[in-house]
Amino acid sequence: MTLVAVTAITRTLTSTLPGPSPHATVHRRFGDLIAQAGGTPVYADESADPAALAARIDALVLNGGGDVDPAQYGADAHEELYWVDGERDRFEIALVSEAIARDLPVLGVCRGIHVLNVALGGTLVQHLPDVSELTHRIDDPHDCPAHPVRLLEGSAIARAYGTTTLEVNSVHHQAVDRLGRGLEPVGWSPDGTIEAIEDAAGRVRGIQWHPELMAPEFDEAQLGSFRSLVEAARS
Repeated sequence: MTLVAVTAITRTLTSTLPGPSPHATVHRRFGDLIAQAGGTPVYADESADPAALAARIDALVLNGGGDVDPAQYGADAHEELYWVDGERDRFEIALVSEAIARDLPVLGVCRGIHVLNVALGGTLVQHLPDVSELTHRIDDPHDCPAHPVRLLEGSAIARAYGTTTLEVNSVHHQAVDRLGRGLEPVGWSPDGTIEAIEDAAGRVRGIQWHPELMAPEFDEAQLGSFRSLVEAARS
């Protein structure tokens, strides 16, 4: 059994219960894609101890969500910053450190690529409209390709997808800026924004798009990234 942990998004919901109801959620299709790739998905939020969790799993997926607190990389907050969750930031950054220390394969998805970069000492572009005319946040439709991504030939991510040109969705307003320790850019959108990163061994990867949100007809293309993650865990 190959256990692949996916971090959850913390939300406060209104229900029939009195008062606000705290929830931790993961898109169901993360589990579907991991299972199709041969792994067993488990979900975790900041209630878990990062070291104990990393000791029990075989691979890690960092979920999407709101913005990373810029205090984590020594910057002042941009006025367009939204949905910051400092507790989640601290949990996921610590979990990345524990996972890398154990040589676990890691895949960061959208916010996850930002967490991964910040955990390794990198910084972020806090609001892409300040530096690019390409629209990167497309909420409707969010499940269809929005622009192409050019992948570096020979990179682990290009091998996982089996191509160097990929059509992706785009639901973000931040991006990788200064790269974290040991990370290299391996994917770019048409305006030059970094859309994919990985380490030299290809075991630590980040992608800017949301494979789990792509419509089912795109599953086969997106499945390669999860197959590669599960294979890396087994090796």
